[in-house]
Amino acid sequence: MEDKQYKGTTTIGIICDQGVVLATERRATMGNFIASRDAQKIYRITDNAAMTIAGSVGDGQRLARILQVEAKLFELRRHGSMSINALSMLLSNILAEMRYAPYYVQVLIGGLDKAGPKIYSLDPLGGRIEEEKFVSTGSGSPIAYGVLEDRYKPGMSVEEGVELAARALESAMKRDSASGNGMQFCVITAEKFEIFEREVSKQVINA
Repeated sequence: MEDKQYKGTTTIGIICDQGVVLATERRATMGNFIASRDAQKIYRITDNAAMTIAGSVGDGQRLARILQVEAKLFELRRHGSMSINALSMLLSNILAEMRYAPYYVQVLIGGLDKAGPKIYSLDPLGGRIEEEKFVSTGSGSPIAYGVLEDRYKPGMSVEEGVELAARALESAMKRDSASGNGMQFCVITAEKFEIFEREVSKQVINA
């Protein structure tokens, strides 16, 4: 049976000096067909944590809802927020339990807690890795990694992280047909949780 799930993406996570930056583009595809030019791929989980999705948009949305509910229940019962490590471990267990009927999605969970800025990447079978600098997932990630490897430096500010993520996304959108149609960012620091968008440059549109 032909797969009708919305897919395709480039997502990026960057550890910065005072927080984390998560970024995605907005295109979702079904094979060679552009199914959406305004796909939501960043989800707020708590006041200090968010996740990105690469792969099936439907699967990612379901996982985001599960994490939001579980995090809220934890907060009500324990009178405090779940750590980023605990959120990622919970999602890892959910994915591992469904390994024979997996969610077709790669996930980044990032945020800030008492342990500092954290980003974890998870594969569809529940594999979990703590990223120490930066990470990219999705069909455009090989291209994005070239920019991240070249331009990342430890101790970057979140403003510098946003600019680096934007540059990496633009490079991916030039070469990966499943990535495009604008960029969305999430910045998490001790002072703020902000999700915002940015248009792509004319160079990318005309590439």
